[in-house]
Amino acid sequence: MTAIPANSRLRYHSQLRQGADERREETHPLTWRLHDDGSRIGLDEYRQKNGYAGAEKALAMDPADVIEAMKTANVRGRGGGGFSAGVKWSLTQVGENLPRGYTVCNADEMEPGTFKDRMLMEQQPHLLIEGMIIAGHANRSKYGYIFLRGEYVEAARSLAIAIEEAREAGLLGDNVAGSGFDFNIALHTGAGRYICGEETALINSLEGKRANPRAKPPFPGQSGAWGKPTVVNNVETLCNAPAVMQHGADWYQALSGDLSGDGGTKLYGVSGLVNKPGLWELPIGTSGWDIMERAGGMREGHTLKTWLPGGGSTGFLLPEHLELALDFDTVGQYGSRLGTGLLTVVSQRQSLVGLLRNLEQFFARESCGWCTPCRDGLHWTAKILQAIEHGEGRPGDIELLQEHAQNIGPGLTFCAHAPGAAMPLESAIRHFRADFEAGIVKKEVEGVTAAADGADTAAANEEVS
Repeated sequence: MTAIPANSRLRYHSQLRQGADERREETHPLTWRLHDDGSRIGLDEYRQKNGYAGAEKALAMDPADVIEAMKTANVRGRGGGGFSAGVKWSLTQVGENLPRGYTVCNADEMEPGTFKDRMLMEQQPHLLIEGMIIAGHANRSKYGYIFLRGEYVEAARSLAIAIEEAREAGLLGDNVAGSGFDFNIALHTGAGRYICGEETALINSLEGKRANPRAKPPFPGQSGAWGKPTVVNNVETLCNAPAVMQHGADWYQALSGDLSGDGGTKLYGVSGLVNKPGLWELPIGTSGWDIMERAGGMREGHTLKTWLPGGGSTGFLLPEHLELALDFDTVGQYGSRLGTGLLTVVSQRQSLVGLLRNLEQFFARESCGWCTPCRDGLHWTAKILQAIEHGEGRPGDIELLQEHAQNIGPGLTFCAHAPGAAMPLESAIRHFRADFEAGIVKKEVEGVTAAADGADTAAANEEVS
């Protein structure tokens, strides 16, 4: 593994749009240490900026008290599920006669339109390591694994160096920081499968098996990796733990103010045809309008048609929904999910059918093939969308797509992969049915004109993209 100096600038990094003068320890627990040039923070600088203070405080606490602090802080899963991290930790089976298990970080960031965890791992890897130490202590784990997306080469290099730095400093291994707690971390790079974002599929892959989801129960907290109690958390979720331990649960909860009942801050972002795509650390519950204003609005010549609030597996929302507080419960009331909190915007000049076809092809390709509705239904969905995109859709195709979306919805497939693909499909048809109708071949003579119009739409979309 080639070493990179602590102060070196990485060739590629997700762009944080807040300068150092805007970020303070009291208000930006995830990003206040970051450099404006995106260079990596080494162990010495991290410790000079109160690094590992939260872990040292947590290691002096009873694990049950650490879990209670995470519950009180209301840290909800930042990977998309929004489940309380403290509650999840409390469900891990522990006891004197039970084996110590594992803490696993889900760093397989493959959600379309999402690039927040990459920044944390590339630029501030010790924050993640510190969070894993806290989670490992709370769950009485004996070992930790970072399951990293294989394409994140820079993140892998940065994390590998940081893990070695932490070991040499006595922060990993036997007797962590003199606490009597033994805990180590290994970095595992995945083979590039989206399904590994599902925690039990990730565990199967970690064990060297095919990445298929497992039946639940038993849940990972009872029987996870190699049959041992296992807790799986997202990168951003774990990176919040050090600040909770250092400054307290009430302080963390108050960061969101009156914007949301959820605690803390959130890494929000925007991609698409905006003037300043990138990332911002803001109080959770910040409105979509606020984020779009920070992104400089749409590019010249483009107006907003629709947007995804948190990755490709969330439902499309309308421009008027930008006024909503972007937290887990509020967005859920409007037929979508907060997901990862990174907005993907769609211009009026872009073909929604083409965009959706691209998304559904991705989901179809990434299906593990375990259950029929997902394995077959997603491929048929993509084929129908491709026909409509080229003006070759048949009467009844839109209704068939709606039926597909219902048949692969929540509770009808083995895991959440197919329901995630169904949400943008269902919401796109609900809000923009006319876009789909334009690609349906009309009967008799009218079919020639309709097909030609659909082909022109597809060509225009290619030009814009």
